[in-house]
Parts: sequence; C-alpha cells; structure tokens
Amino acid sequence: MTADIIEISRLALHDQVASRLRTMLVEGHIAPGAKLNERELCLQLRVSRTPLREAIKLLAAEGLVDLLPNRGAVAVKLTEADVLNTFEVLAMLEGMSGELAAKRITDEELAEVRALHYEMMACFARRDLSGYYRLNARIHTAINEAAGNPVLASTYRSINARVQSLRFRTNQNDAKWKHAVEEHEQMIDALAARDAAGMRKVLISHVMRKRDTVLELMRTGQIYPQAHKAS
Repeated sequence: MTADIIEISRLALHDQVASRLRTMLVEGHIAPGAKLNERELCLQLRVSRTPLREAIKLLAAEGLVDLLPNRGAVAVKLTEADVLNTFEVLAMLEGMSGELAAKRITDEELAEVRALHYEMMACFARRDLSGYYRLNARIHTAINEAAGNPVLASTYRSINARVQSLRFRTNQNDAKWKHAVEEHEQMIDALAARDAAGMRKVLISHVMRKRDTVLELMRTGQIYPQAHKAS
C-alpha cells in the first residue's frame, strides 16, 4: 500500500510539473528556441530533477519541446514553412472534427461546450488572456472529442501541440481577439443547429485566420524578434 501511495504521489508531481511547464511554454515565459535550464527550472518550480525530466519528456512527446543532440531540451520554434504546413493540416483536421461533432454531439456534450463558452466569454470581458486561452483550448478539445473518432483526436492533439504558443499570441490584438470570439459564437450556433457544413466552414476559416495572423506577427518581428532582426 505504501509503495502504491508513493508511486501515485510521484506521478501526480510529474503531471503538476508538466502542467506548469506547458503553461510557461504556451504563454511565452520560456521563449521559443530557448534551452530549458534544468537547474533554474528546479529552483523556480521547487522540484528535483527527476520529475522535471519526466515532465520534459512528456512535453517533448506532445511537441512543445524538441530534444536536440548536444543541446538538450529546447522550446519548439517553427519556421514560416513549418507554420504554413502545420496550419494547412490543422485546418482540415479541425474542419473534419467540427463536421463530425455537429452530426454526433450529444445534448450533454453540447451543454458542456456551451458552459465552457460562457466561462471563456467572462475571461474575454475581463481581458484575461491566460484564462481565455485555457478555456478556448478545452472547447476545441471538447469539439474534437464529440466527433467520436479517436484516430482523428490523437492526430489533432499531436499536430496542434506544436503551434499552441503561436495560437496564444494571435489574440493579443484586440480586434483579432474580438473576431475570434465571434467565430466561437458561430461554432456554438452551428453545433446547436447540427449544421455539419456550417461547422466545418467556420472552423477551417477560424484556423486559417490564425495562420495568417501568426505569419503577420512573424514577418513584423512580433514573434521571434531576434530572427526578424537578423534577416
């Protein structure tokens, strides 16, 4: 029994460290391309190296961290070509997810998505970008799960992970953030109407708009400013 408790405690710590690191990476507290300094992170998170390294391996598997020879763990940093290729696939996956969700979502799942949407709108009203993004991600995940296709869900998660930090930055412009909220309201309407074609259309448009905003931010040096100055 004691061994079981110790193991549960160890795994819980590993998950907690991964969650905190994930937030730091997504919200840019660890800059894209930066090496994850184990000593500094251990002090900051108040943990030993074992759970930290386990958490880093998990985030590497998710695509938020690259494990590079002779450099160790580095926060993922994408090129323009990476962004174009990733968002192209992501838009199709989100569109398919939305289409299937509109056909298959249960009343209970729809109620949960609505509840998350109202919470997200409250964050928008407070201009709480961190809270907004966490709820936004949960909404997209809930839609993905309502599609009822585990292969689609797994593929989506693995690809979306690598652009989470970029998606987070797309709402830092107030007009673009407001437009994103309007698109989310369209998603709720399409889901409630079981409008598969409408849901597919709004999700593809939503993701491609994110892609265009990311590219704009990259090209003006608002994302990866050092790379912009060097070019």
